[in-house]
Amino acid sequence: MFARRSTWDLRANPWARALSQRRAAKGALADLTVSNPTQAGVGVPTEIWAVLARTSPATYAPQPLGLAVAREAVARYYAERGQQVCPEQIVLTASTSEAYAYLFKLLADPGDNVVVPYPSYPLFEYLAGLEAVEVRRYPLRYTENCWEVDADRLAAAIDARTRAVILVNPNNPTGSYISLADRTMVEQLAQECGLALIADEVFGDYPLVPMVASPASFAGSQGAALTFVLSGLSKVLAAPQLKLSWIAVGGPAVLQHEAMRRLEVIADTYLSVGTQVQAALPDLLALRAAAQRSVRRRVEGNLRLLQQACEAGTRARLLRAEGGWYAVLRVDEDDEACALRLLVEADVLVHPGYFYDFPTSGHLVLSLLAPDFALGLERLLGALGQ
Repeated sequence: MFARRSTWDLRANPWARALSQRRAAKGALADLTVSNPTQAGVGVPTEIWAVLARTSPATYAPQPLGLAVAREAVARYYAERGQQVCPEQIVLTASTSEAYAYLFKLLADPGDNVVVPYPSYPLFEYLAGLEAVEVRRYPLRYTENCWEVDADRLAAAIDARTRAVILVNPNNPTGSYISLADRTMVEQLAQECGLALIADEVFGDYPLVPMVASPASFAGSQGAALTFVLSGLSKVLAAPQLKLSWIAVGGPAVLQHEAMRRLEVIADTYLSVGTQVQAALPDLLALRAAAQRSVRRRVEGNLRLLQQACEAGTRARLLRAEGGWYAVLRVDEDDEACALRLLVEADVLVHPGYFYDFPTSGHLVLSLLAPDFALGLERLLGALGQ
């Protein structure tokens, strides 16, 4: 009766079962996985609601690609970051997930595939599978205190039915940007194989270290590969509840034009973005500096605590991150067993690395947005045997 694409193994894993039991006990749990800004107590909700309250469009005039005033606001956002993107190159969506769905519809037929990095955000197989698109994977390698694309494995993952290479810049959860060398390699490979590039840059406004010899964004790309850059208010404004994201299209003009022509039809089929948030977008984006300062204060403060603890000597090694709001610890223990032990014995919640497809065990993922980070870190280090 049901489609194969919606057939998933939804049984709770041991970590999820232990968490359910732990929360039922209603004890004082230090949650180091909180990554939702609205739950972490950062952002500027009062000003956001004031902007929306005075923006009440009385008429509904649907524009498939998005209202002109909103697309112009996104173009200004990029201009202020040093990237040249025209409003005509922008498509508004309700979320980054929807943007992926649009692009998979645009680029791939059922049975085609896209290549995605690992470790990374564990949603790609669901997003692609719902469009009857397969996922092939290429690894990121951690060498000499940085993450890099494994070029040979990326090339080997591409076959005759590959339609796009996905890059996450900076990556979630490793926090690694695409280096200039990796960018050049990937763009050349995409051109040679006739592939599109999809650059997920939702965390692009949150660098953790000064960027040297690494491009800040693929937006405005004039390279030989058709390029799609994804971002939105979920991270730019730390306001995921507003449900507005976008695709910025770059690359050769002929391919851009055809992509926009087809994306307009796809978007017109759904018309999913609310009129009010589109009309308010210029004023909403003007609030981003204050929202991002709030996020950065939390992230930078928690990162300092973590760095100081690791420098003081612990059984955990902090891996280098360049952007975003996550941290990865390397531990000499199976990551699922370690996360379970921390939950049961120390009342501290972290994500085991296998959630993000780390190629080897022994990784823990922490959110630097967590409001009770100091307490959780103290418990974590105590349980690991500081």
